[in-house]
Amino acid sequence: MDILIVEDNNDINNMIKDYLVKTGYRCEQAFSGTEALMYFKMNRYDLIILDLMLPGMNGESLLKNIRQTSHLPIIVLTAKDTLDSKVEVLGAGADDYLCKPFELEELLARIQVQLRKRNKNTYENIVFKDLSLNQLLYDGVIDNEPLHLTKHEYLILELLMKNIKRVFTKQEIYEYVWNDDYYGDDKTINVHISNIRKKIKQYTDDEYIKTVWGIGFKMAE
Repeated sequence: MDILIVEDNNDINNMIKDYLVKTGYRCEQAFSGTEALMYFKMNRYDLIILDLMLPGMNGESLLKNIRQTSHLPIIVLTAKDTLDSKVEVLGAGADDYLCKPFELEELLARIQVQLRKRNKNTYENIVFKDLSLNQLLYDGVIDNEPLHLTKHEYLILELLMKNIKRVFTKQEIYEYVWNDDYYGDDKTINVHISNIRKKIKQYTDDEYIKTVWGIGFKMAE
């Protein structure tokens, strides 16, 4: 397994690398956001450990750049431990986060959890009409044209397409996609559904997602 460690503090970066190498991982080190983005574009990694406070390009910007093309697991290292910070980091696309200071054993456990999740994927395509979801690329394709889905858009389609006859409430969709409690945030779901429809509409006039008024959404059979 190849891990990219993005941390500008030499001591912390080297400490993480030495520990993970001893446990059998191959590690690449980056000490700035711009350096990390260059490595990401040049190489293939199984997981990224990402500090937020970085020179050149901060961690939040790097995370957004990576999420434009990839859904590989990202564990964020942060000195902020407030609820707002947690929500912001996970909402930006991180899979997990660890507050500084941290124990290397806990970091290793979180890495193993993320890699197990990734390895459980069968990477088979899910197909509905002319739309297919590629579980390896985390994207949808119509007539060989990629939709460039975000992570949340992909997960919404994954839920609906795996259960094409079922109507899902907004609460069920939110809890599946964001893995968090639902607080009646209808706008978030509506915006993501609208964005998915717009991306599909670029290639076909067929209806793919049906609104079931007063209940939620399902695939349009």
